Amino acid sequence: MRLRRTAGLIAVPLVLAACNNDAPEPEAQQTEIPEELQTDEADAPAIAVDGIGTPMGERVATLGLINKRNNLSRDIEIRPGESQRFDDVIVRLYACERTAPWEEIQQTGGFVQVFVNERPEGQDDRLWNRVFSGWLFKESPSLNVVEHPIYDVWLKDCAMSFPGEEEAVADS
Repeated sequence: MRLRRTAGLIAVPLVLAACNNDAPEPEAQQTEIPEELQTDEADAPAIAVDGIGTPMGERVATLGLINKRNNLSRDIEIRPGESQRFDDVIVRLYACERTAPWEEIQQTGGFVQVFVNERPEGQDDRLWNRVFSGWLFKESPSLNVVEHPIYDVWLKDCAMSFPGEEEAVADS
């Protein structure tokens, strides 16, 4: 019994030493969104905007996406109403907001949906499942979390401006 344990302890470092550290990093491929998940801008939910700041269609959100299985991460720049697909995950952004600079508490948020192409247990066909739909906040990433064993998505920024911000930046 001790001989087996000793042999096993010796074999592990030998196997690890044989690993090639020069293997190329795999890259995620952007692919097309299936027809049943495609949306037109007309299908996007109507969001009331008071006319203050950058119009919704001109805002740009930066989202982080990580594939925990192969440790691939990427930044996604996406506008409200757009969807982007990377391998088996689709990220859709409906809204991108941040509080005005004159407000006390600064918050940056985005309404995001995440779909994953998975094979349900006991079935042969893969299906697109919505694994998240809600607001993600930059300042509070744990407030609303994308709970998926492979993919994680979080909000990094929302590029927009408010009237008067340009002068405040120029003065400082």
